[in-house]
Amino acid sequence: MPITVEAVYENGVLKPMQPLPLQEHDRVRITIQAKTDWIQETYGICGWTGSAEEAERLATDPEFDFPPPPEEP
Repeated sequence: MPITVEAVYENGVLKPMQPLPLQEHDRVRITIQAKTDWIQETYGICGWTGSAEEAERLATDPEFDFPPPPEEP
């Protein structure tokens, strides 16, 4: 049964972020996939042809907030 857990690599050792349902000396096969942020995970879904950096700027720049902030009197 495959399980997915997050882990941290410290001092040459992968350390799971939560307990694993394993017994001592169980043998497992590990696939390593670096964690990405939501921008990298969703890049390309809408046919965007710009760079990841441009997409991140558009996603995080307050100038492009919607709805726009109210104008000050």
